[in-house]
Amino acid sequence: MLIRIAVTLLLALMPVAPALAQETIQPILQTHADIIEKSSRRSIGPAIDAIAASGLPQAQVVLETWQAKDMWQRLDDGLFVAARKEDGGYRLTDFDTGADLGLVDKDTIDQLKPNSGIRAMIGAALVRFQLSDPDPARRVAALDAIDRDAQASHLPALRAAIAGEDDPTLKARKQRLERLLTIRFAPDPEARIAAMGDMAGDLGVDMRATLNPILATTRHVATGLPDRGNIARVLEPGSDALPAQDAYALLVTDGLAPARLTSDALRETLAGNIVDGAVGGVPLADLDRDASRIRAYAALVAQGRATPAATDADVAEALAGHVFYELYTEDDARITTAAEDALAAIRTKVAVHQVLDLSLDALSLASIYFLAAIGLAITFGVMGVINMAHGEFIMMGAYTGYVVQQLIPDYTLSLIVAIPAAFAVTFAAGVAMERLVIRWLYSRPLETLLATFGISIALQQIAKNVFGTQARPLTSPGWLDGALVFNDVVSISYIRIAIFVLALLFLGFFLFLMNRTRLGLETRAVTQNPKMAASMGINPDRVNMLTFGLGSGIAGIAGVAIGLYAKVTSELGADYIVQSFMTVVVGGVGNIWGTLLGASMIGFLQKGIEWMNPSNTLAAQTYMIVFIIIFIQFRPRGIIALKGRAAGD
Repeated sequence: MLIRIAVTLLLALMPVAPALAQETIQPILQTHADIIEKSSRRSIGPAIDAIAASGLPQAQVVLETWQAKDMWQRLDDGLFVAARKEDGGYRLTDFDTGADLGLVDKDTIDQLKPNSGIRAMIGAALVRFQLSDPDPARRVAALDAIDRDAQASHLPALRAAIAGEDDPTLKARKQRLERLLTIRFAPDPEARIAAMGDMAGDLGVDMRATLNPILATTRHVATGLPDRGNIARVLEPGSDALPAQDAYALLVTDGLAPARLTSDALRETLAGNIVDGAVGGVPLADLDRDASRIRAYAALVAQGRATPAATDADVAEALAGHVFYELYTEDDARITTAAEDALAAIRTKVAVHQVLDLSLDALSLASIYFLAAIGLAITFGVMGVINMAHGEFIMMGAYTGYVVQQLIPDYTLSLIVAIPAAFAVTFAAGVAMERLVIRWLYSRPLETLLATFGISIALQQIAKNVFGTQARPLTSPGWLDGALVFNDVVSISYIRIAIFVLALLFLGFFLFLMNRTRLGLETRAVTQNPKMAASMGINPDRVNMLTFGLGSGIAGIAGVAIGLYAKVTSELGADYIVQSFMTVVVGGVGNIWGTLLGASMIGFLQKGIEWMNPSNTLAAQTYMIVFIIIFIQFRPRGIIALKGRAAGD
């Protein structure tokens, strides 16, 4: 101890300039040597604070060395040094000068081993240095540390680090974090209120997490409202906010009323006080009635053999004679009012953004339904064929994408190859189905429905035999991973954006095909009047074949898109066939714009119903079907009615 005191005095009285003497950190370490050596989390705070607040450049090195368990103390003079193990001993380094103090044996030094609690405290103290570190990564790490475990000591350091920040992104993050910490820790109420005003409407979850503790309440009961305290609200016993049983339980807990007599307690008390075939003077034979049991218990209370219990009348009287209220844990009413106003603004903005997020979800779902239904709209509108196997063409397209990925490991390249491959496979399957089955069943809708339904079952079974019943992965490329995040409420996955873009491309492709190509002209002619088209030299049989193949090919491409986020199984198409038919019927048979509007209506309707009843997705399907049944009563030909054969002209 005498050696240590001498070292401290020597360091303090060294014949150097005052400015130089203030640049050494060893005197600070020696002043707090006792608590540093003890390494107790309860007492170490002043030492860490003194080092961090010294303003010396060595402070960060000392704290980092200490946190890494590389700070040692020489036994002969108590000097704190950094030590690194080498062959033959430990290499010592002076904290102030960085000078090499030589290689020593381990027996001559003592290692300081901070526990996890002390290391956490050191880490919190290091944040103030890391916030201004030249390395942006360390500044980000410091901000992350504050996010995880913010402390009041971080606020001054954060404010000091804002002015010198040259990275706009990090500066904005520091400013936002400073506002949050001001709300939590600033001693000045006006500063906290101003910070809440600045952050009102902020959609970050951390903002709500900062405000909610300010509005935390505790329940109390008394004969009247207190003169002091920040009262949040007065509670009425028996209301939704305070059920009567909860209110009386609060009275019992505070010793303001006796506990109610439960049936178990009544039975145990009566069973333990049977004397000469009676309880409290009531014969056992009479204890089969509630009134008799209550009378016997009252007799036991009068005899001092049972504790008094509250009756219904006692409970009602006790509830009526007391006031129940909630107190804010925050005493300043101005702060809680500002917090309530800020949360109200946030709730309003969150509600608006939730509508926007729901709209994005509905739009993406509509694009999926549009892709699934566009092929059906072509075949149904032009040919009048109810193709129940349309969903299986979607399934075939998804499995084609899976097979291509097995052959081409590059997910981007495999996706590029899978789209035309799926079109080719399902186009060929559609042409084969039209030539072999559909062409013999024109103008016979019931037989067509039954035949295509049988084909759909057969295709599902073939898929099970080839690929098995286990779901197969259709992996999206890396650039489609993640989501486009606008804020903590609104986001949309990149896969859904890609499907939306694909739907727009197909809309443009279909419009070009129908309005700018010979096939489109012939298709429209056959749709309007097949006999007149045949008399003009158009082959309706050929048009029907190509149209059915085109619709099937588009369904195959839709299968690739859907398979990127849905499980690829033999039942994949069955999950979308109902929605596809509803889309076509609601939109208007054979009209591309009607199909687009029908998909949008069904997508928004389904998402809206799911939002109102999120726990029951089956209900959404049921309500949607009911709505569509009602809708077609008023518009049996859909939103946009088609004139011609498909419309029954």
